[in-house]
Amino acid sequence: MGGRGAGKTRAGAEWLRYAMLYGGCRRAALVGPTLLDVREVMIEGPSGLRAITPDTEAQPIYEVSRRRLIWPNGAEGHVFSAEDADSLRGPQFDVAWCDEVAAWVNAKAVWDMLQMALRLGDDPRAMVTTTPRPVPLIKRLMADGNSVLTRAGTATNAANLAPGFLTEIERAYGGTRLGRQELDGELIEDVEGALWTRSLLEELRLGAAPELDDVIVAVDPPATSGPRADACGIVAVGLVADMAARPRAVVLADASEQGLSPLDWASRASALAARLGAGKIVAEANQGGEMVRHALETAGCEVPVRLVTARAGKRARASPVAALYEAGRVQHVGVMRALEDEMCSFGADGFSGSPDRVDALVWGVWALLLDRKDAPRVRGV
Repeated sequence: MGGRGAGKTRAGAEWLRYAMLYGGCRRAALVGPTLLDVREVMIEGPSGLRAITPDTEAQPIYEVSRRRLIWPNGAEGHVFSAEDADSLRGPQFDVAWCDEVAAWVNAKAVWDMLQMALRLGDDPRAMVTTTPRPVPLIKRLMADGNSVLTRAGTATNAANLAPGFLTEIERAYGGTRLGRQELDGELIEDVEGALWTRSLLEELRLGAAPELDDVIVAVDPPATSGPRADACGIVAVGLVADMAARPRAVVLADASEQGLSPLDWASRASALAARLGAGKIVAEANQGGEMVRHALETAGCEVPVRLVTARAGKRARASPVAALYEAGRVQHVGVMRALEDEMCSFGADGFSGSPDRVDALVWGVWALLLDRKDAPRVRGV
């Protein structure tokens, strides 16, 4: 495990290259969060399997149509996505390289299917390279007595990083919970007092969106713009109005971004609404009033805009939404790391910063599931 930019990919690529060329392995599984990740990071990336072999005669050849990597000695690597556990039914391997496992959507199912496929050779094994997050599979692997754990922080790879990157990133995140996880490669467990836990989010995660009855995009605009301004929270949420059960919400996308001008964040929110077929945009108007609507209309927003005003504190607004998660009535489609990191810190002692992503999430879920006459916390305008 390691921090961002710690050379994890290169370590995995070097390990697999040795196994295939000199270790006697003949069939490898390459598993990443998506098929594109495997190709662009694990195979073709600057630290991928082809790049670490400068001798072109010794480079493996990637057959795109067959999703297969062929080394000069005939050894093969086969590409799989963590989005599709069933694709690992049938094939068999003597080695596997699994990258960014903490970001796998169907982590348990994919890992379990891979174990069934590792049945060739005298000593089949898997290499896992990932920035750690306290998801069930990572904790399971760390607790397994057969696992060999190594760690590397971002600073260990300073020679290969842009000048000034470490200084700036340490200034911004050094010593923080996010920095310890993303830079030092530490496994940070759930924070006491936070309104959400990672284990709950994992239990509720979906690999794909179900059929939806409505979609909205919720926006929490910043008061200012520029590099030091708060982020603009932009979160898309869909409604599943199941006739046999209570309605539930699914979080579809987090398009939040820091440093955007009003026209930029309005364009970003409008584009997301158009892409997902949203029926409307719900935007908090505390910081801008009708100017929020004007920004969205100027950006070409083609769906109705509803402005809402917060009348209670952020935690008071978020608590009913957190309760809906506990009741299993809100699920996430895929992994939204930045949003989930903020959710799993929000409400705890010592939480700092503005929870812009959480604010947008709360407005989205509220608009779909809690917008009733007996909900006194917010007022539509």
